[in-house]
Amino acid sequence: MKILDRYILKAHIAPFFFAIITIIFVMMLHFISLVIERFVGKGLDFFVIAELIILQTAWLLVLAVPMAVLIATLMTFGSLTNRSEIAVMRSSGLSPIRLILPVLVAGAVTGVLLERFNNVILPEVNYQAKQLLRDITRTKPSFGLKENAFSQFIDGYSILVRDIDNETEELHGITIYEGSREQHKSVITAERGMVSFTPDYHYLIMMLYNGEIHELATDGREEYRLMTFEKHRFVFSSTGYGFERSDTKNVRRGDRELSARQLQVVGREFLQRIENRSKDAAASLAAHLAHIEKSAAADRPGSGTVRHVDRNQVLDDIDIKIRDIGKVVEKNTGDRRMYSMYMVEYHKKYALAFACVVFVLVGAPLGILARRGGFGVGAGLSLAFFVLYWAFLMLGENLADTGRLAPGPAIWLANVVMLTVGVLALLRVSGKAGGSHR
Repeated sequence: MKILDRYILKAHIAPFFFAIITIIFVMMLHFISLVIERFVGKGLDFFVIAELIILQTAWLLVLAVPMAVLIATLMTFGSLTNRSEIAVMRSSGLSPIRLILPVLVAGAVTGVLLERFNNVILPEVNYQAKQLLRDITRTKPSFGLKENAFSQFIDGYSILVRDIDNETEELHGITIYEGSREQHKSVITAERGMVSFTPDYHYLIMMLYNGEIHELATDGREEYRLMTFEKHRFVFSSTGYGFERSDTKNVRRGDRELSARQLQVVGREFLQRIENRSKDAAASLAAHLAHIEKSAAADRPGSGTVRHVDRNQVLDDIDIKIRDIGKVVEKNTGDRRMYSMYMVEYHKKYALAFACVVFVLVGAPLGILARRGGFGVGAGLSLAFFVLYWAFLMLGENLADTGRLAPGPAIWLANVVMLTVGVLALLRVSGKAGGSHR
């Protein structure tokens, strides 16, 4: 049996490496075609651009490995079936499940290695890519802006630009959300603008033309101000502009730059924050209601007091409390959304690794049923099933982000669907095997 296992694994290894190299090459070419115009011709060293591309494409391995497992499994068992070797093995009394076992073990080992890559290597690579991109952005601020997408390369500000002129670097359709001040929130809009640095690169200057400034007080006052301008100059204080390697400890890590353990820690912090905020709000409301009840009791006839409750003041106080509770609910909703985002990344690290096992169970019976082991057939079927898998994964992520489903079940939904497909296909193959013996 060991000889048979080695034979099947040997037939599986070559298609696997061929598939993974082909997939990474194609995906990398597509990625380079999307970003090359953004960096070439901007005065950056070739090796800096090459390093950024390599770091930015590391995540491709996370997608390429499960897809390569699916392609290789389809090709292997398709070829064995096409050469009638599967029929010979079945005639000797071996079940399809026993024939799949060595590839299933190999898929499990691949999944474990991919999980280690997701948890140990990928977060650091993503962090280094984020740091390098930030250093490049310091060379030229337009690097940090993307058309029709919010950019946060300036701390405390979210900047949306509808169109960027690559020749003049003029910005059009600008919207800036300012969240750096606790007492006020501001939204700035402008028809066009320019971004530049001071000669010493210590300050970033954004010149805006024909716009409005909307400012709302968030300290309990119902105060709103609207200002219009023809020309407005924003100055952002910073240091270290010009391309240089900065200290990596100074850059905050996002959800994709954290390991599973770190994601769990952050998730628990959000849950604790929600719990503490809710408890404080409930205690404050209970104390306020008790105070109102006490004042009302003292004001009743025969209470022996001359105090009179100002009912209008009580109603105003209740309105304030209702607004405070509304703010608590809003903050808790935001924290729950952040919790879901971090937990989605946590579960994706394991779900994508486990997909290596799932795709073996899908690919092997499909390869036997397809009876063709060519790369074209394998790649075509694999692409179809991987697109289906990815669609369910994106659906689950959307359900988790919108709070309609917990992050765990949402992300593992794709694996459950594909595992069901694989088990049904395997049962069909096993049924055919039983029929052939009869």
